[in-house]
Amino acid sequence: MTEKTALFLLASTRVDGVLGNTEALARHAAAGLPADVTQHWESLARRELPAFVDRRHDVGSYPMPEGDALELLQLTLAADELVLVAPVYWYSLPSPLKLYLDHFSAWMRVPGLDFKARMAGKRCWLITTSGDRAKAQPMMDSVRLCAEFLGMDWCGALWGKGGAPGAVEQDTEALAAAAAFFETRR
Repeated sequence: MTEKTALFLLASTRVDGVLGNTEALARHAAAGLPADVTQHWESLARRELPAFVDRRHDVGSYPMPEGDALELLQLTLAADELVLVAPVYWYSLPSPLKLYLDHFSAWMRVPGLDFKARMAGKRCWLITTSGDRAKAQPMMDSVRLCAEFLGMDWCGALWGKGGAPGAVEQDTEALAAAAAFFETRR
């Protein structure tokens, strides 16, 4: 049996050490992963990604990234599965996740990297929380479309009730869904 790697990308901007609802829900789900899946947890808010500059139509190609951007690129390419752990912020993606995804446009244009081809076939999951599920739908659709564009296997979204830290622990439906979330596409 080949060991797999799941890269959990935490997109919350919460950095005060308090476990947020989305990460708590993700950790419930991760407990159900098989033993042959190595988990790597990475906080995007703690990384220093440069602002994305769109040069696709004037320069065309991009240089290989450096620093934290290079490390995130390497982690992304090494992973078999990407698990985006992102609370809903203003009906959309938190800025650390949006910036990370924006860099995909550059990584697709680094000569010889073949980023898009190397992403094809990887599994992509989303774990999110918000005040109500309807408010999370635009973000879920956005992540699904990104995964489909890259030829990734979109495995779905897990939603739970958010709010103040600890609120998701009262969402028994979300916790039950988390326990079986990764089983749905294995």
